[in-house]
Amino acid sequence: MKEKAKDYYVNKGYSCSESIVRAAIDEGLCPKELLPCATTFSGGMSSGCLCGVVAGSQIVLGYNFGRENVKGNEVVARQKAKEFVEEFKKRNKFTCCKILSKDVPLENKKAHCSKFIEDGAEILESMLKVRV
Repeated sequence: MKEKAKDYYVNKGYSCSESIVRAAIDEGLCPKELLPCATTFSGGMSSGCLCGVVAGSQIVLGYNFGRENVKGNEVVARQKAKEFVEEFKKRNKFTCCKILSKDVPLENKKAHCSKFIEDGAEILESMLKVRV
């Protein structure tokens, strides 16, 4: 999943959040109807706050574990959300797009953020594979 997500981001014009959701769709982890939901989470919701990789991953986790899903509920979904954030922070220290990308020139952003896409996809996939 991480190679697909990275390819969507680096080569196919998808944003960070969209790349995560698009790769999850390809893996059968969520429906294609979720992709438009990811668009507004790009670039820290266009404000630089929450990293789009984290936001996109949360969309997929919510779909899989959220309220009214037979395999989840609010408690499970929130636990999974927390697990994801903790693991992402363990690898990258922060979840804030502005901090993760601080002092990175625009022309280097794709290469810089590719690591976050790979990490997020890897974490997400491992969390969802356990579920299956």
